[in-house]
Amino acid sequence: MGRRAVLIDDLDDPAGWSVAFRSRRLPGVVDVVPAARTVLISCDSSATLAALDLDDVVDVVLQGTSGVAIEIPVVYDGVDLDHVARQTNLSVAEVIEIHSRTTFEVAFCGFTPGFAYLRELPGILHLPRRETPRTRVPAGSVAIAAEYSAVYPRSSPGGWHLLGTTDVILFDASLSDPALLKPGDSVRFVPQ
Repeated sequence: MGRRAVLIDDLDDPAGWSVAFRSRRLPGVVDVVPAARTVLISCDSSATLAALDLDDVVDVVLQGTSGVAIEIPVVYDGVDLDHVARQTNLSVAEVIEIHSRTTFEVAFCGFTPGFAYLRELPGILHLPRRETPRTRVPAGSVAIAAEYSAVYPRSSPGGWHLLGTTDVILFDASLSDPALLKPGDSVRFVPQ
């Protein structure tokens, strides 16, 4: 990935791997960015990158390393809740119960600042994205698509199925650490 970065691919748990790697606090490592199956390691110089023992990097042990547990209050009032229930052959109450009893893990962040892809969505709720995306999804919308759940941190276009809403602020640029959710964190949705 150029002279200052390396991409580690085909990882089963990129979020956990990145949390463990960050905990090592290696000098010269600028950023560690997980994605769906990869982690990008950026360094301050090509010399720092060359000094990394990539065999050691790939063999990071995840014992005892985890993110923060976060609860997000949700009003399950989403415009797609009935549609999701019909598509999954569940009742609305069952959709809410399954979604809210699941402990999600922040797999990676992207799309827009503060948008976290939450993995561990039970298979019965896996639905493809909407055929026609909405031009505006309100901030705080709790949604599902494919094998992920997420919360829209700001109003934006989007094609996910909307289950509910939350007032939790997911991204605040005025803070030194602006994103509430980080890879490796666990998330529970609490019905209100």
